[in-house]
Amino acid sequence: MSQACRQLCRLFISVFLLAPAAVFCAESDWRIGGYGGQYYNSEPAGILSNGNAKFLDQYLLALNANKTIWRADMLPLSLEIDGVIAQQFGLASVSEVAAAPVLRWSGFPWNEIVQTGLGFGPVGVSYTIPVSPLERSSDGKGSQVLNFLLIELAFALPEIKSKEVFVRLHHRCSLYDLLNNYGANGEDFLVLGYRRYF
Repeated sequence: MSQACRQLCRLFISVFLLAPAAVFCAESDWRIGGYGGQYYNSEPAGILSNGNAKFLDQYLLALNANKTIWRADMLPLSLEIDGVIAQQFGLASVSEVAAAPVLRWSGFPWNEIVQTGLGFGPVGVSYTIPVSPLERSSDGKGSQVLNFLLIELAFALPEIKSKEVFVRLHHRCSLYDLLNNYGANGEDFLVLGYRRYF
């Protein structure tokens, strides 16, 4: 793991996990947290649909900031901007910066038991340094700039809405060869995260 990534992780731990709860508010528009997970080598839905996903020794640690920019008046729907700074390690060392607009639906009938939010950001931008060897095509070509897609389920206790855990698909791709036609899938990470509102 790079020195910069270590420093970001220390900052995350010292500021966001140790800050007093009074600093955070469940109704705020900002969330900050982090997540980590493992690479798997199939299409994004492969982990659910066919069960053939193979996990490799490539891991991701990320800091995540999220800002709500719009809320619907009549529906439990919001629009957010999600930003990520990440470091991959294991088979290859790769740094990543990504951002995407995300639609979040929070109208679930069991919210009095577990607050639940479903987020979907199909089109964003992701930049890596360098091109990951896991993203290169058979002839060695790849791209640092790809689409960033995320699908997320977030959970919080109704009495502690300022803290939530989430499961996310963190995905890079060429948007069905619209960004390039190198023939590589990109990357898929299944991650688990924690964040707080402020």
